Amino acid sequence: MKPDLKSMARKELEKLKADVEKALEKIAGREKKMAIAAAEKAAAAHGFSLAEITSSEPSVAKTRKVKSGPKTASPPKYRNPSNPEQTWTGKGRQPEWFKTAITSGTTPDAMEI
Repeated sequence: MKPDLKSMARKELEKLKADVEKALEKIAGREKKMAIAAAEKAAAAHGFSLAEITSSEPSVAKTRKVKSGPKTASPPKYRNPSNPEQTWTGKGRQPEWFKTAITSGTTPDAMEI
C-alpha cells in the first residue's frame, strides 16, 4: 500500500518522516554489524584479528619521516660583484646578473661569498 502524500497533513508527514529515519538507522546499524562480522571473518582467514589490522600503531610500511618546523631559507652563496646587495643561494634559477657575469668571463668561484 502506497501512502497518498498529497492528501496527508503536515503533522502526519513529519511523523512518517521520523518513522522512516528510525527505520533507516536500524537498518544501518544492522548492516554495520554485518560488515564488521564479514571483516572479522576475512581477517581471520588471513591469520589476523580485526583489531590487529585496524590498530593505529604505525607499521613498517606506513612509517614516514615527518618534517618538523618551518623551512629555513638557505644562506646566500654568491654575491653580485657589481651590486653587493644582490645575492643568490646557488639553488633554483640562476639570476640574470649571475648569467651575465658568467658569460662575461667571471668564474663562479670569484663570486662566492
